[in-house]
This record gives sequence, C-alpha cells and structure tokens, in this order.
Amino acid sequence: MPSHDGRRSAGRRVMLVGVRITSALVNPALLDLPWSTPLEQWPADHLVALPQGISRHIVRFVKLAGHVYAVKETGERVAEREYDLLRALERIDFPSVEAVAIVADRHAEDGEPLDPVLITRHLQFSLPYRALFSHTLRPETMYRLLDALAALIVRMHLTGFFWGDCSLSNTLFRRDAGAFAAYLVDAETGALRSRLSNGQRGEDLEIARVNIFGEALDLQAAGLLHESIDPEVVCEEVVKRYEALWHEVTYEQQIEREARHDIEGRIRRLNDLGFDVAEVALSTIDGGRYLVRPKVVDAGYHTRRLLRLTGLDAEENQARRLLNNLDAYRAESDLTDEQQAAHRWLTEVFEPVVRAVPPHLRRKLEPQELFAQIIEHKWLLSERAGRDVGMAPAVQSFLNDVLVHRPDEQAVLGVEVTPG
Repeated sequence: MPSHDGRRSAGRRVMLVGVRITSALVNPALLDLPWSTPLEQWPADHLVALPQGISRHIVRFVKLAGHVYAVKETGERVAEREYDLLRALERIDFPSVEAVAIVADRHAEDGEPLDPVLITRHLQFSLPYRALFSHTLRPETMYRLLDALAALIVRMHLTGFFWGDCSLSNTLFRRDAGAFAAYLVDAETGALRSRLSNGQRGEDLEIARVNIFGEALDLQAAGLLHESIDPEVVCEEVVKRYEALWHEVTYEQQIEREARHDIEGRIRRLNDLGFDVAEVALSTIDGGRYLVRPKVVDAGYHTRRLLRLTGLDAEENQARRLLNNLDAYRAESDLTDEQQAAHRWLTEVFEPVVRAVPPHLRRKLEPQELFAQIIEHKWLLSERAGRDVGMAPAVQSFLNDVLVHRPDEQAVLGVEVTPG
C-alpha cells in the first residue's frame, strides 16, 4: 500500500489508494470503512445508533477498536479549518469534542467525487439536547441546561474563541452532580483570537438567542417542551445567565482599605464558580479604596485539583463534591499530609463504593457521577434520620432504591462504551 509523509500544522498526512487521511494519530481501523460509498448510504453493520442533534451535514457514528466516532461529510476547506480549531482547543483543554482525522479525495466506484469527512471522537456519557428532551423535561432541568450552555460560552469568550453558531444543537451535555456540563461539538464557524471585543461577544450572544429560540419552538411543536416554558423566555434566559456569570468573573470591584480580606473572598467566589485566578491587579482610587481586577484564566479549578490529588478526571461540580468528601475524610482521619489523605480516601472510600455496584448496574452512571450522587443520597438519609447513617448503608440504599430504577445511560447512547 503506497504511502508517504506529508506535513500539516496539526497532524500527519497519509496517502492511501483512493483517499487521503490527515490525522494526528492514524487508527488503522479507519482503512476498513467504506470510503467509496456516500455517507448516507453506509451499511448498518458499520454504524452505531446514537441520538444526535439537528445538523446541516450528514453525520454517522461508527465504532472502531472499542471507541465511537462521529463521521461528518463537509467541504474540504471547512473540514481542515474545523480540524485545526478543534486541535487548538484540545491543546488549551477547552471542553469540546476531539478531532481525529480528515478523509479527503474520496470517489464513488463510478468515479464521482465524494465530499471529504471530518472524524471526531464521541464524548462518553454525553447526550444532545434532543435526547434529553425525549421526554418532557421539567423547567428546573431545562434551566440547568441553560446554565451549562451559558458557562460554556463564558469560558469560550474568556479563551478568545468566537463560536459563530452558538446553539443547543451544537452542544453535548454530560451529567455533573445534579447539574450539566456542556461541550462544544461544531466549530466550523469559529475563530480563536487573543481576546474578543464586546461587539464580538454580543454577536455570539445574538446568534445564540436566535438559534435557541428556533430550537425551543421546534421542541414545543413536537410536544417536548413543558407547558410552563415559553420559547421566548428560554432564549432570553441564556443571555441573562451568561451576562450574570460574565459580570461575576470580570467586573472591577471597589473595596475599602480596611476590608482587604474581601479580595480573598472574591477569589474564593470565583473558585467556587470553577474559575482559576492567575493574578489580581490592585490600584488605589480616591478615598483610600482599592480597585480590584482579577485575571481569570480558565475554568476547571476543582477538576484540576481533584486530578492532581487522585488522578480522577471529573466534571467541575462532580469534582467539587468529591473534594468536599475528601476534605471531610482528611479532617476526620486527622491527616495533615494532603497527598497521603487523597491516596487513602481513593483506596478506602471512593474505590470500594464504585466496586460495590453490581456489574449489571454499572452502565447506569459513570463512576464519578455515581459517587457524587451517593454522597448526596447519604446526606438526605442522614437528614431524615437525624444522624450520620454511614457510607455502607447509604450505598446499599442508593443501589436498591435509586440506581436500579434509573435508565441505562450507556444504553441510551446505544453502545457499550469502554473506559478511557
């Protein structure tokens, strides 16, 4: 099979008979896919049935070597631009799908040219918004989705990324300890800059407002929107929630000279929202007051702390809940060394809880979400009993009374998903 090395800014180019694959790391299983067949005609034995949002492109899901990939037909320049953008976002640890490869120079067996495809890795335990609305969602659940989307857009704008097509359809959602975490799926209209102007941020928000209004109307027409939810309110709520979070993260705060502890309080509030603060700029103003300008560099404060201490990769709210449990364990065990406490908590608390789940229930929730929900369940049981009920009884109660009745989330995804 002839091949040669090519050079691109974000991957390796491999020439095959009939097709050209550009990829950071070529998966040999890609060679077995029917590239000479239009994507909409791919045979079912190559496909995985997964829920997907509304897309202007033809998208199919395939399973290769234990992993699920999304394959999207698009123009070559668009595919290359989106591939490079997704790779750039991955390098800065932005919540988006992972670009895997571009397959170009496709031809049908009769010689007719076929559109190139962009391949991305499917995000485990994630769902598009239409799958979450397969049954009518309660208003509070809807607004948790909007919170997640608003937080994603804030993080995006802090990074300097202009989306250009903000919508629920271009977002995937994962459960995050009672909330949701949002991930960018489609970046073909995006642009990564050093910083965004207020006008660019406003344009993104106006696009979001229009797109989400249309999506909410579509849900309403399908009978999937709760009768108390107004589509016009939905699109306005996203903007309101974005503006409130953006203000909290970026506003300049005036504090009195004798209230300098408020600086630490501001940093703690930002950390509680999940944002890291790289530095704080202070300047004096009239009246002996300080003007405080925190430099927020990224979200994921609790996620990174948990990963550093335990090696567990979790969403932000999950990480916050697990860290609270770890800190309580450390205090109760009277351990001064944080790393030692984290290791013992992992082996004596977290791992035994996860192992207690019977095999037939393990596809219900990923381990970090499972543990976070058990912590919440234990708190509710203890409140009801007026005492600490202990972890073991809480685990059994959660398995018997809650988890067994939950839908199988990996079954909803339509595929066995391997760890990693």
